[in-house]
Amino acid sequence: MGETLKEKTSKGLFWGGVSNGLQQLVGLSIGVVLMKLLSLSDYGIVGILAIFTGIAGVIQESGFTAALINRKKIVHEDFNSIFWFNIFISLVLYLILFFSAPLIAYFCDEPKLTYISRVVFLSFFFGSLGIAHNAILLKKLMVKQRAIIDTVALTASGIASIIMAVKGMGYWALVTNQLLFSAIGTTLRWYFSGWKPSLSFQIGPIKEMGRFSSKLLVSNIVAQIQANMFTFLLGHYYAKTDVGIFSQGTKWANMGTTFIRGMINGVAQPVFAITTNEKERQALIFRKTIRFISFLSFPLLLGIAFISKEFITLIDVKWLPCVPILQMFCCTGILASLQFFYSQLIISHGKSNAYFANTVAICIIQIILAGISLRFGIYYLALSSLVTTFAYHFVWQWLVGKLIPVTLWQTVKDAAPYLLITLGVFGLTWLIVSKIEANVIRLMLKVILGASMYVLVMWRSKSVIFRESIDFFLKKNKR
Repeated sequence: MGETLKEKTSKGLFWGGVSNGLQQLVGLSIGVVLMKLLSLSDYGIVGILAIFTGIAGVIQESGFTAALINRKKIVHEDFNSIFWFNIFISLVLYLILFFSAPLIAYFCDEPKLTYISRVVFLSFFFGSLGIAHNAILLKKLMVKQRAIIDTVALTASGIASIIMAVKGMGYWALVTNQLLFSAIGTTLRWYFSGWKPSLSFQIGPIKEMGRFSSKLLVSNIVAQIQANMFTFLLGHYYAKTDVGIFSQGTKWANMGTTFIRGMINGVAQPVFAITTNEKERQALIFRKTIRFISFLSFPLLLGIAFISKEFITLIDVKWLPCVPILQMFCCTGILASLQFFYSQLIISHGKSNAYFANTVAICIIQIILAGISLRFGIYYLALSSLVTTFAYHFVWQWLVGKLIPVTLWQTVKDAAPYLLITLGVFGLTWLIVSKIEANVIRLMLKVILGASMYVLVMWRSKSVIFRESIDFFLKKNKR
C-alpha cells in the first residue's frame, strides 16, 4: 500500500508539474503578446473585477470539493446533490452581481464596468457546471487528465484573446479570455470525468458535508478578499494605469506560485486523507514535500525576481514600474506556496475551524496594513503583503505542529539549503553579468548560468530530492 501511495504521489506531482509547466509557458507567451497589444488601463479595468469573480467562485463551490475528497464513502447522490446545489447558488449570485454592476461602476468611477462586469461574471456560472466533475478528477488523482484540460482551455482562450486584441478590441480580449477558459475547462471536465448528473436531488448530502465545508467557504471568501482587495482599492483611489501596473506585477509572480501550488493541489489533500491516522508517516511525507517545494520554489520564484527587469524591458518599457511589485510578490509567493501546503494538511485532518480562524486573522491584519500603506502608494501595498505573509508563517507552522510531529526547526533545516544555494548561485551569476549592457544577452546569461549552476550544485551535493526527480523522469521517458 505504501509503494502504491508513493507511486500515485510521484505520478501526481509529475503530471501536476507537466500541467502547470505547460500552462505557465503558454500563459507566458500569451501574456507577453497581450501586454504589447493592450494598454495599462485595459488590464486595470478588468483587474478591478477580480475580487468579485473570485468571491463568487468560492461561494458557488462552497467548500464542497474538499468535503467530497475527504469523504470516506461516496456515492452518486453525493456528487449529484453538489452539482445541482452549485448551479442554483451560481444563478443567484449572478443575478445579485448583475444588478449590482452599476454600483461597482460608480464606486470605481468607471461607467464601462457596468456592462463589462455583467459579461465577466458569466465565467463563474460556466465554472459551476464542472465543480462536481473536477472533484471526481481530484478524488481519483487523475492529474494527467486535469493537465490536458487546463492546458487546452488556456491555449484556446489565449489564442482567441490575442485575435481580439489584434483587431483592436482592447479590454474585451481579456474578458473573452476569462469566459472561454471557464467554458472550455468545464466541457472537458465533463468529458474526462465520465460522470453525468441525474435529475434527482437530495438535501441530506448537502447537510452532512455542509458542517465541514461551511468553515472552508467563509475561509476561502476571506482569502479571496485578501488576494484581490488591493486592485479593488486601487481602482477607487488611484488611476486605472496604477491598477494595471499592480495587477501585472502580481500576475507574473503568481505564475511561479501557481506552478508550485498546482503540483501540490492535485495530490496533497488526497494523500493526507489516506494517511490521516498515521502521524509519523504523515510527518515523513510532509517533510519530504517541504524539501521538494523548496527545491523548486526558491530557484523558480527568486529566479523570476532576478530576471524581472530584463524580462519586462524586453516586453515593453511602459511596464517597468511593475518590476518592484513583481519582485516583492515573488518573495511572498515562496511563503504562500509553503503555507498552501500547510493548509492542505490542516484541512485533511478535518480542522476547518482552525483553517477558518487563521485565514480570517491573516485577512484582518492585511486589511489594517493595507489601510495604513494605501496612502503611501502601490509599492507599500505590496510590501505590506510580504510582511503579513512572513509574520503569519509561524502561526501556520504552530498549527501543523499540533497535528503531526514536525517542528519549526525541522522545516527550516529542510528548506534552508535550497535557499542558500539559490542565493549563492544568483549572486555569482550577477557578478558575471553585471557589466553587460545588452539587455537580451544579460537576460539569456542570467537564465542559462543561473539554471546550469543550480543543477550542477544539486548534482555535486548529491541532493536526494534532485536525484529522485531525475530518476523518476528518466523512468517515465522509458515507458
